[in-house]
Amino acid sequence: MSSLEVLEYETGPDPVASLIVLHGLGASGHDFESFVEELKLEAIGPVRFLFPNAPQIPVTVNGGYVMPAWYDILVTDLVRREDEGGLRQSRTLIDALIQRERERGIAANRIVLSGFSQGAAMTLMTGLRHPERLAGLAGMSGYLPLAATTAAERSDANRDVPIFLAHGLHDPVVAIGRAEASRDALVALGHHVEWHTYPMPHSVCPEEVRHLNRWLLDVLAR
Repeated sequence: MSSLEVLEYETGPDPVASLIVLHGLGASGHDFESFVEELKLEAIGPVRFLFPNAPQIPVTVNGGYVMPAWYDILVTDLVRREDEGGLRQSRTLIDALIQRERERGIAANRIVLSGFSQGAAMTLMTGLRHPERLAGLAGMSGYLPLAATTAAERSDANRDVPIFLAHGLHDPVVAIGRAEASRDALVALGHHVEWHTYPMPHSVCPEEVRHLNRWLLDVLAR
């Protein structure tokens, strides 16, 4: 697959920033279309929202069933065996989407990469390695993939990129301990991480959206 199918919405003509939102396993770009209405970003000007659809691939833990996924899940323990090839292939596709925004006139430091679950993992996987400084990385209910290679592979440009991480305390899919370990690994590398937890399962809650909204206004106002 050479490029991603993308749903696009603009809150006004001549957008001054882009927000890319990566969905989770088995979902689609439609999952977070509500963000266009829920996020109040008028203070920074018109924004382009991008909701890409992940490639359709067989997922091992789901019996090889073909579904939208950024990478294969080989075992329920998300870090014991990782689909490194799939992670790197999707990173290439997402990097190309960021580059397309650059070619459309949006500076890299006006682009926020975000995602939920697998999309959050891809946000950290791609954003930390991206060669140009991004505005910020936001991960919801996710974790840091290929953690052992992050220090060596991350780009100098994004060593100080703002990171927003939010997680449910009762998440049965990505355990809170996995998320906390990811946060701690990023902090140990010198990243500033804004961390939030909520009394919820593997989902998104209104308070989280409000916190994300405030963070977006901050990183896009710089």
